[in-house]
Amino acid sequence: MNIKSWIKDFYNPPKDKRIDLGRRNVIGAAIVGVAGGMLAKGHPLGDGRTYSAGLIRPPGSAAEEEFLGKCVRCGECMKVCPTNAIQPAMLEAGLEGLWSPVLKTELGYCEYKCKMCMQVCPTDAISELSLEDKQKVKIGLAYVDRNRCLPYAYARACQVCYEQCPLPEKAITLEDVKVTTAKGTSITVKQPHVNAELCIGCGICQNKCPVSDQSAIRVTSVGETRNLKNQFLRADRYSGS
Repeated sequence: MNIKSWIKDFYNPPKDKRIDLGRRNVIGAAIVGVAGGMLAKGHPLGDGRTYSAGLIRPPGSAAEEEFLGKCVRCGECMKVCPTNAIQPAMLEAGLEGLWSPVLKTELGYCEYKCKMCMQVCPTDAISELSLEDKQKVKIGLAYVDRNRCLPYAYARACQVCYEQCPLPEKAITLEDVKVTTAKGTSITVKQPHVNAELCIGCGICQNKCPVSDQSAIRVTSVGETRNLKNQFLRADRYSGS
């Protein structure tokens, strides 16, 4: 056999020598892969974390293990959410948390003056708090994606996130910064900054951001009140003030 024939057979072997990847085998492999991904959440990550950035629970939710033990997936909290933010979980909480309630801030947001999900939960998976206490609960933390934010990336005026922030003392501040536009002119824009001490992760900034596809400001579960390990700064790696 010459070298050309060998190369041809190597990359395009005869049918009787090819690996059989029938439809049944492919479907079976896909199911195993999906199941493995869903179960992966139950195992700690490399540094011992078991939480997910996309697992934003309603305010008043118990710690995750207790929450999953109490939640009966009745969907009552989803039905009463006025902004449609509470949705059934898919892979965020692993197989054990399938269909449990999570906040999808791309679809809605946690209304600052609402606590209806707390009032309808039949098992106290979501505890009822006073409105004042509920407004202090952190369910996550917003961050600005400077590659997509209009004042940062495109020298265009925008302060929607600041205007929408419901906190009396805004969790988003604006800084006047001189930038150069694509036309070479110099203008002053107001660039947003998130105050991690004040932000409660309600998600209205993400939901109302005018940038399409993927908002320029987004919320993750980090900083949540119910999980003291899921915090923005790792105490074992940061010693600054």
